[in-house]
Amino acid sequence: MKQLIAICFAVCLLSCGATKTVKTSKKVIKGNWTLSNITYSKTGAYNVTLFNDASKDCFEGSNWQFIPNNNTGIYTITKSDCTTGGRYFNFTIQEVDEATGYYNFLLKPTNEKGKSETNAGFRLYLTSLTDSQMQWQQTVDVDGVPFIININFTKTQ
Repeated sequence: MKQLIAICFAVCLLSCGATKTVKTSKKVIKGNWTLSNITYSKTGAYNVTLFNDASKDCFEGSNWQFIPNNNTGIYTITKSDCTTGGRYFNFTIQEVDEATGYYNFLLKPTNEKGKSETNAGFRLYLTSLTDSQMQWQQTVDVDGVPFIININFTKTQ
């Protein structure tokens, strides 16, 4: 009986921490990135507002900094015909399926102190992450049909 309790306790402890794969992903994501481009799964002109903030054109070329030790970051929109400046966020990487390499990625806009006024977040898939490139995908429904937004980053530092 004591062995069974010890095994259950060990399983509980191991299941509470982040997996090695998620920890490795946090090490890779750390640093500065540029949102290089945004593409869609269907051709055409679309008026998409990302993260309830700005258009695709404003986000392309924006600078992102990820600080994984406290799951925070900031992105800065710099294009002159957009509302420029820094926006703060919290993020979480959760493993979905090690075989596919896709992770749930939650991005929650916050204020400078890390507080969310609405507690709303955006769930994306982290579909690709290397030392120099990263891709997120967000699937939305357009007239009942899945529409995929691909958000591509290049590491700058």
